[in-house]
Amino acid sequence: MASASHASIEPLSEFRVEKSQARATLTLSNGTSLRGSFFVSRNSRTHDGPEGIKDVLTSETGFFPFEVERRDGAGTILLNRDHVVFLELADRAEARRDPGYDVATERIVTMLLSNGARLRGAVRVYRPQGRDRLSDFARAPETFRYLETEAATYIINARHVVELAEETAAS
Repeated sequence: MASASHASIEPLSEFRVEKSQARATLTLSNGTSLRGSFFVSRNSRTHDGPEGIKDVLTSETGFFPFEVERRDGAGTILLNRDHVVFLELADRAEARRDPGYDVATERIVTMLLSNGARLRGAVRVYRPQGRDRLSDFARAPETFRYLETEAATYIINARHVVELAEETAAS
């Protein structure tokens, strides 16, 4: 029998996925804002490069883990994706790593969200020319989408967009 003072060393599982933390501030449907971190993989299952926060949000339905910053330390909670209105990314470059970003049509828009927030910025429409209108963006199946402003990069939950308007050059 092994003595209790000997720690057993277990081999790493082939199923273990190393994660890193990606910081963001979430705004929820109840008005609460939470600052903390998502757990992202260093390699995405769906594209080249690291997994992004948008990948975590779109990979499944239901709940996701989020490490919340608190005065007494950090703690991990489970949050329901449906109640995330939008989030501000600490990594402003995440949207630019999206495949096709450089060739997608950019549209300058304003969005009115279900919590009353109004955001203005650029969205990318990942559709062929002629099918790259704002209405095509609005009908896209993805629930979570990027909005880039001069000050921040956001991920918006399209289910919480009440109004979407494209700005013209005269706006």
